[in-house]
Formats: sequence, C-alpha cells, structure tokens
Amino acid sequence: MGESILIGTDIYKNFGGLQAVSGVSFEVPAGRIFAIIGPNGAGKTTLFNLISGVFRDYRGVILFCDEAIDHRPPHVIAAKGIARTFQNVRLFKNLSVLENVMVGCHGWLRPALWRTIFGLGAVRRQERAVERWASEMLGFVGLEGRAGDEVGSLPLGEQKLVEIARALAARPKLLLLDEPGAGLNDAEMEKLKAIMFKVKEQGITQVVVEHNMNFIMSISDRIMVLDLGVKIADGTPQEILQDEKVIEVYLGRERHLA
Repeated sequence: MGESILIGTDIYKNFGGLQAVSGVSFEVPAGRIFAIIGPNGAGKTTLFNLISGVFRDYRGVILFCDEAIDHRPPHVIAAKGIARTFQNVRLFKNLSVLENVMVGCHGWLRPALWRTIFGLGAVRRQERAVERWASEMLGFVGLEGRAGDEVGSLPLGEQKLVEIARALAARPKLLLLDEPGAGLNDAEMEKLKAIMFKVKEQGITQVVVEHNMNFIMSISDRIMVLDLGVKIADGTPQEILQDEKVIEVYLGRERHLA
C-alpha cells in the first residue's frame, strides 16, 4: 500500500469515566482512501478530533509525514497540511459560497491578504489570486455556478460540497471527512464519490468516517473498525466483510456478503 502518511500509536482518550478511545493504533497509506467505521459511540469522531487537535488531553503518539503532531493546537496541525470537514456543516451562513471557500486559504495567506478578504486592506492583485483559487476549488466540486449565492440558501448536499471545497482550498496533504454522506440522497452520494476519487487522483490522502456501508465499501482502499473505542479490525474492504468479529458487532450476520 506504500508508505504511511499518518500513524497513530496506542491512543487513549477518556471523558470522565468513559473511555472513548482505548489503545488504538493505525497507519494510513499515503494517497489512499482510509475509512473508519463502527457503531454509534465507537470513537470515530473522537479520533478525528484528536488528529485535528480539537482535543489535546490524551495519551499516545500521532505522526504526520514522520513528524509528531500529537497534542498540538488545530492551527498548527492545519498549517502542516491537514484539513477537515465536520459531521454537522460549519459554514459562515452570512457569507457567499465563494467567500466561504476563500476562508480556507487563510493558512497559506500573508496576514495583510487575510485582512483584505474582509475589506480591511487593498492588496487587490493577491486577493484576485485567492479568488481564482477558491473559484477553481468550487469548479472542482461542481459548484462554480453558485459562487455568488449566500451559502445558507444552498441545500444540504451542496453545503457539504462547499465545505469540501473550503478544505481543499487549504491545499492539504491529508483530508479528514467526517460523515460527508450524512443526509444525502443517492444522486448526491454518487457525486460525492466522484469528487473523492478526483481528490485521490490529485494525490491527496483521505480519511473518512461514514455509516453508509455500500458507499464505504465502494470507495475505500483500507478500513479500520472501532467498537466501544477499541480497534477490532483493519484491512481491505473484502477482508472487513469477511471478518467474523466485525460481522457480529457491526455488520450483522444477515449482511454477511462473503
């Protein structure tokens, strides 16, 4: 599968008396789509929050591109090349679609340019470069015609694509997608799948949490399964489908496709 871009070793996270993640280790191959699945409460989103720096009080080591990022704040981790979307869409509803995507550029902008986005400066040449890049990312996800619309007016499926475009605007090496398919219909899921494959073609590694098993099995190169904060399996989609423990605690024997 090639070299690993993200490695987690013996990660533990508890909330009071609840052990949300317990001794989880993993390796994410560079340039691939790596899925994390499991029942509700398995620790999937918690693990995302540890990787992205939302939670920093945990035990364990996380390496990104062979550099330790554990316990670092989110802005430091983002600057190293990790971007994410959220389970519940987090957009600036009072800004346009294009402006929301431009926000994703802040990690590689000079402070003066960041001020111009909100009308506090006059570096138009550089601002136009950011607008072009944000427009390109909107085109990448098929929303170039929505650039001037208020983002809150878009349906959920398109808002999720705006969030992906914003994450891509940061020029990440690793993209974390937290339940990108939640609330989407079949046609929107197919569009999401096509975009994820396009992202993969760009050499960007993706780690995705998702409950739609048909979707996960059709896009993933490798899958890790969590249950009650513990890793119970790690392998290719076919290996996961045939894993007796996964079938017992998550897939259900009636869904055994082997």
